[in-house]
Amino acid sequence: MNVILTEEQRKDFLQRGFSRRNFGRIAAMITAGTALPFYNEPAMAQLSAIRGGMPAGAVKINANENPLGPCEEALNAVYAVARNGGRYLYEETFGFQELLAEQEGVKRDYVQPYAGSSAPLHQAVLAFTSPTKPFVTADPGYEAGERAAEFIGAPVIRVPLTKTYAHDVKQMAAASANAGLIYVCNPNNPTGTLTPRAEIEWLLANKPAGSVLMVDEAYTHIAGAPFCSDLVAKDKDIILLRTFSKIYGMAGLRAGAAIGRPDLLAKILPYSSGALPVTGMVAATASLKSKMLVTERRKKIGDVREDVLSFLDKHNFKYVPSVSNKFMVDVKRPGLEIKDAMEKEKIYIGRVWKSWPTYVRVSIGTQEEMNKFKTAFLKVMA
Repeated sequence: MNVILTEEQRKDFLQRGFSRRNFGRIAAMITAGTALPFYNEPAMAQLSAIRGGMPAGAVKINANENPLGPCEEALNAVYAVARNGGRYLYEETFGFQELLAEQEGVKRDYVQPYAGSSAPLHQAVLAFTSPTKPFVTADPGYEAGERAAEFIGAPVIRVPLTKTYAHDVKQMAAASANAGLIYVCNPNNPTGTLTPRAEIEWLLANKPAGSVLMVDEAYTHIAGAPFCSDLVAKDKDIILLRTFSKIYGMAGLRAGAAIGRPDLLAKILPYSSGALPVTGMVAATASLKSKMLVTERRKKIGDVREDVLSFLDKHNFKYVPSVSNKFMVDVKRPGLEIKDAMEKEKIYIGRVWKSWPTYVRVSIGTQEEMNKFKTAFLKVMA
C-alpha cells in the first residue's frame, strides 16, 4: 500500500529536521501495521525457525507470551461477537476506552485504544523524534522503538542500566538536551527488573524541556508495581503504553492503549489506522471486568518464576533477579550458541542483546514447560 504524505505532514517533518529523502521511509512506517519494515535481518533470522514450524512437543518460551491464554470471560466475549465480525462495531472500541479510562482515573479522551501497544510506540517515534531529536532508551532494552527511530533517521542514545539493573534516569535525562522521546519499559524487557516509581518521577521532572517520557507498562501487572496513571491525570509530559498481550494472555488477539494528555495523543493519531478488531476490543473489556484475574495470574506466573530461579541458584548459574515473566541468565559463552543448542532439544528461548552477548532471555512458561527447560538447560550447559 502506497501512501502520500499530506502537505501538512510534509511541512511538519521538514520543520523537525527530516529531509525529503526520508519521506519514503516515513510513509512506509505509517502504513506498516504489523509488517515492520525496519525489523533488521538478525531479528528476522532468529524468527525464521519458528516461521518454518516448530517440531511436535516443542516448548516455546521465547516471546514473553502468557501460556494461560485469554481468560474464560474474554473467550466468551469473542465467541459472542465473532458472528458480527462483518461490522466495524466502533461501539466496542468506545466501551473499552471508557472502561479503561474509568479504572485508570483519567478522562476518556486521555485513552486511545490500539491493536496492541506496538503501533503507538512506533507512532510516538514518528511524532516526537527526528534527525535533531534523539530517541533515548535503556541498554539492554526493548528494541522496537530504537529500530523505528533508526529506520526514519533519528539518532538513538542507549543508556546502560545501573548496577541494580534499573534505568539510569540521571544519565537518560542528561543524554541529550534535544531529546525527543525518552522510553522506559518498566519492568524492563529483557531483564525483568523494576525502576522505582520515585526515579520515574525524577526523570519526568528533570527531563529536557520539550521532550516526552514514554513509560511502557506491558509487564507492570505481573510485577505488582504501581502504575503511572496519576501522572497522566496531572497533565504531565508522559504517555503510557498498555498491552493485553502479557498478563491477559491476548498476544494473538491484539488489544492495547496509549494513555496520555489529549494534545500528546493527537500528535500520534495522524499516523493511526481505522477500525480496531472487535474480537480484541471485547476480549480486553471482559478481561478488565474480571476482578481476580490479575491477582491470580500474578501469583501463578510468580510461583513458576521463583521455582526456576531457585533451580538456577541451586546449580550456581548467574542470572538477573526478575519480577516479570522472563529472566536473563549468563551462559558464560556466546548466547546464540546456547540458543541454537536449546533448539536442538526442542526448547525455544529468546534472543540475545549485543551489549550482553553471553546472556540469553528466557520467558516463563507453564510449570511443565519450565521443567523441560531445566532438563535441557543442564544438558546443554554441561
